[in-house]
Order: sequence, then C-alpha cells, then structure tokens
Amino acid sequence: QVQLVESGGGLVQAGGSLRLSCAASGRTFSSYAVGWFRQAPGKEREFVATITWSGDSTYYADSVKGRFTISRDNAKNTVYLQMNSLKPEDTAVYYCATVYPYGSSWYGDDYWGQGTQVTVSS
Repeated sequence: QVQLVESGGGLVQAGGSLRLSCAASGRTFSSYAVGWFRQAPGKEREFVATITWSGDSTYYADSVKGRFTISRDNAKNTVYLQMNSLKPEDTAVYYCATVYPYGSSWYGDDYWGQGTQVTVSS
C-alpha cells in the first residue's frame, strides 16, 4: 500500500516558479515509477512528467519540456516537480501517481494523491 500527498501548489505570476512535492508512505515506494499529471477546468487529465524508480530516466510532455524538472529522493520517499517559466495555461490541479509505461506513453497506476492547485496569473 502506498499513500501519496502532494504539496507546494499556490498562486504565482506568469514567468514565476513553484516546486511541487509528492510525499509517499510505504516501504515499497522506491520501487515505483512516479509521474505527475494535471487537470485544468473543463479539460481531461493529462500527463506532465515521469521519473523511473531509480531516477535514472525522466520523461516529459512536450508542453513542459525545458521548463519543468522531475526528480526524486528515495531516502525521503519524495518526488518533486520543479516548475519554471510558468504560463497561465499551466493552471490546473496537479496530481502525482504511481505509473506504468504503455507504448510511448505513461499511465497512472493504482496510487494517486489528492492533488494540489496551481494557478498562474497573467
């Protein structure tokens, strides 16, 4: 069993930065690939970024590549999403989840956090 809790969301101006954290409980957390997803009002949830269990590989949606960085500290059972050069279109609820690969994409698996709101003003 893994429980995930996101934090770090808030209100920021366009061009600003935020760092989201995904804190996990459960001794097996370090064996999971973890991803970030987001859902804006009226839109479907979309993939943002993923990091493998070892942290050796990362994957990003084209819309955030070069601006967002995913990382993890397995000793602290935490995955981070550093978001720079934020845009109003990044406004969404951000979720972390354990993930699995399928084809060229990543999909949320069994464990999800409750989400944290990110609002970027223009």
